[in-house]
Amino acid sequence: MNDRLPHEKGFHVSWDQIHRDARALAWRLSGQGPDNGAWRAVVAITRGGMVPAMIVSRELDIRVVDTISVKSYDHQAQGELRVIKAPQSDAMGADGEGVLVIDDLVDSGKTLELVRSLFPKAHYATVYAKPSGKPQVDTYITEVSQDTWIFFPWDMALQYVQPFRGKD
Repeated sequence: MNDRLPHEKGFHVSWDQIHRDARALAWRLSGQGPDNGAWRAVVAITRGGMVPAMIVSRELDIRVVDTISVKSYDHQAQGELRVIKAPQSDAMGADGEGVLVIDDLVDSGKTLELVRSLFPKAHYATVYAKPSGKPQVDTYITEVSQDTWIFFPWDMALQYVQPFRGKD
């Protein structure tokens, strides 16, 4: 029997690692856009997608950058997904063609499923992907197991952590 809590199967991502992985995502996306390999815009899914979207847009020299914000939680209660901030319509076009939609992680895939329903021709890219969400993402860098909790650097503070087994 496993006595660990779900968050104890953690994958800790440093600022250096997210930067390297987002650059790897940019390299993978380079030249893959529909306009002679170019992309028209980058749209970050807030808030986790903002850091990788900034890195991808810089690496691919994409100057049109916007955000979409999807909310499903009120405090700790999960509710229905809804868009609370949409990208500018001129950035997205009618269906998102030529646009990169970037997020840090696809977990269940529900957020990307909602955004994909709005912009079906956009290209969906994440840095990390879990098996349940993989069908909703077109490009990703690293797959992690469904029961892994990813600790991103913007959610962390430096502090002492007990060793995994035993005491000091």
